[in-house]
Amino acid sequence: MEFEPLTAISSVDGRYRAAAEALAPYFSEYALIRYRIRVECEYLIALTEEKALGIRALTDNERELLQKIADASLEDARIVKRIEREGYEGIPATNHDVKAAEYFIKSKIKETSLEDLSEWVHFALTSEDVNSVSYALMLRDFFEEAYLGGPLREIERTLMDLSDREASTAMLSRTHGQSASPTTFGKEMRVFAERLHRQVDVFKNTSVLAKWGGATGSYNAHAIAAPEVDWLDFSKRFIERFNAKGIGQKHYMRVLLNEFTTQIEPHDTYAEYFDYMRRINTILIDLSQDMWRYISDGWVTQKPKEGEVGSSAMPHKVNPIDFENAEGNFGVANALFEHFARKLPVSRLQRDLSDSTVERTFGTALAHTIVAQQSLVRGFGKIAVNHAAITEALEAHPEVLAEALQTVLRREGAQMPYEKLKELTRGKKITIDDIRTFIDGLDISDDVKQKLCDLTPERYIGLAVDIAQRRL
Repeated sequence: MEFEPLTAISSVDGRYRAAAEALAPYFSEYALIRYRIRVECEYLIALTEEKALGIRALTDNERELLQKIADASLEDARIVKRIEREGYEGIPATNHDVKAAEYFIKSKIKETSLEDLSEWVHFALTSEDVNSVSYALMLRDFFEEAYLGGPLREIERTLMDLSDREASTAMLSRTHGQSASPTTFGKEMRVFAERLHRQVDVFKNTSVLAKWGGATGSYNAHAIAAPEVDWLDFSKRFIERFNAKGIGQKHYMRVLLNEFTTQIEPHDTYAEYFDYMRRINTILIDLSQDMWRYISDGWVTQKPKEGEVGSSAMPHKVNPIDFENAEGNFGVANALFEHFARKLPVSRLQRDLSDSTVERTFGTALAHTIVAQQSLVRGFGKIAVNHAAITEALEAHPEVLAEALQTVLRREGAQMPYEKLKELTRGKKITIDDIRTFIDGLDISDDVKQKLCDLTPERYIGLAVDIAQRRL
């Protein structure tokens, strides 16, 4: 069957392809091949710059040629796959993906002035050296280019905008699902904005570790073939090359050498990376569920889209599908992130190949995350705060003033105010007039009585406005 979005098995390559396509430059098979070729070419350049090795220097044209090879095209990647599976133009099938990339580079420099350097391609390396750096760069580049600058930024902006616009929109709170001391809609949105900001801010300053130590992480082949080179120092400098971004620019997330590895880098920083992703997603699941409830209560309305159907049976429905879609996709992503964090730091002895299988699903988990974020952006783009419904719900629960009354009465020295308010309100349906009658019967000053009588649920919002608009 011909492959297209309608025949795809995975939803991220099918139904959600348009949303997930932005991840192709980072996590497709082509992307992995491209990153591998980039690492191998950069390594060859670095070797020619290591004076202790005594390799001849590159000319400007040769350096440009390697940089051109490093920028592998989709057709180049197809050739690499052919080398791996069936062979290509005299190169036998490798049945090995990294070796196929090595042979591809050698074929590109054959019959050029670089041919004498052919055996320095992949010198003293194991496949996992190349894979480790490639995946570290993929994760770093995706985070900085597609994640921070993607729909997450729009979600943060939307939450801050709602915080400002609805800072004074008094709203009933619910603790344990029951009426509680009022808040404002803006303050609730600010809580989510700050939760996100904190996680993202810490995430920006993390590092991803990579290895470059040969077959079992001890530089055996390096040391025996070229003992005159300080390979640990060389490897640090080599990995640091990938952190250069440009004049006056820097990467938020750095790729650093892990000097202490087996054949594989132990992946602890991968676990940290995906745990940050999981925590951010969890915050957004919480947000999705709260928005769903606000819509269900009628406190937030949705703008119907012309021609869109909410139910195959009930014509009136405008379902909160974007928030539901977000919640579902965040959940799928988090299930994979949890598996990554549990599985990847565990490997039998010096290594087993199960980590490679898991690494190839990074794009799936991150695609579900981006799909979910885009759903949230769409959902927020359709909603409006229903001020009338929010006010009506708040005014229907004057019992939320009980906290205010009993606290003021404590300060005034009244006897057992909590117990008296409990007797008046707990489990009962009362009105604002019932509360004012209660206040009139208190043995307190007229000024305090007036202050309490003037209090309404809409006015009992504490510092919510200040919190919603607070600038940190």
